[in-house]
Amino acid sequence: MPALPFVPTPLEQFLLHVVAPAVLAGALVEALVLTWTERRRGGYDWGGFGVSLFDYVLRIVVTIAVPFTIAAPLVQWVQAHRLATIVVDGWGPALALFVGLEFCYYWLHRAAHRVRWFWCNHAVHHSPNRLNLMASLRIGAFGKLTGNVVFLLPLVWVGFELRLVVTALTLNLLYQFWLHATWIPKLPPLEGWLNTPSAHRVHHAANVEYLDANYGGVLVVFDRLFGTYIAERDDLPCRYGWVHPIASANPLKVEFAQWFMLLRDLVRVRSWRSLAGTLAGPPGWRAEGGGDTTEELRARASRPGVAAAR
Repeated sequence: MPALPFVPTPLEQFLLHVVAPAVLAGALVEALVLTWTERRRGGYDWGGFGVSLFDYVLRIVVTIAVPFTIAAPLVQWVQAHRLATIVVDGWGPALALFVGLEFCYYWLHRAAHRVRWFWCNHAVHHSPNRLNLMASLRIGAFGKLTGNVVFLLPLVWVGFELRLVVTALTLNLLYQFWLHATWIPKLPPLEGWLNTPSAHRVHHAANVEYLDANYGGVLVVFDRLFGTYIAERDDLPCRYGWVHPIASANPLKVEFAQWFMLLRDLVRVRSWRSLAGTLAGPPGWRAEGGGDTTEELRARASRPGVAAAR
């Protein structure tokens, strides 16, 4: 039986034809304004704007051209063994989907920082050394291929339709667009509960005091529950980018730098332990120790005479 043609839902059409252009327009407006207001501090990072635009277009191309994920067999199995069918036709199911997605997104996002295989793609989002709205669109082109959909499968297993879950994730990521505006100050009534620009500045910071924090999408409730919430400090300005910054504005270098480093380290693997640690360990892990994991960076920074910010 031939596959049925893909027909976008009204919400999907709205996201594609209205929201996507509006997001790009908003990022461009901010870029033009900051070009003027920050002209005495070096101006706006137009090179970074180009890298983000490249990643945005490449991600669309990959999504269309590669209709599979390495997790496809697991996705098919979960869909075939769903416990129920949940129809989102009211506030109750919608709220359950929202909270469930927040929980799953927290662990997806945490794994993207703590498991090197997932970090190789997510690192693209953290590569900008200057945070702005356009940086929110630089999220890595190969997330679909890495199999990160596995973190959404619990929602499918209990009964939500996968396509609806993915649409809900798109809305979650859309909320995060405004969080990348560094000119928005702290919002005291919301801090510690909702994800805010202040909380997200901490998430993007490379200071060792801020690393691996604030993974939530709309909420930071699960960060507070699992001990990963860190508030922005007035005495510690955020330094953005990777722990070891990448200064290149070459979009291909930014997109593939972490993948090439992973391949380099895999070539050097000499044991099963090293293989597992290189792929599934945190970024900076080394079999012989002395690496650049968050824990090791903080241990070194705590020693007298060692700078805290890396």
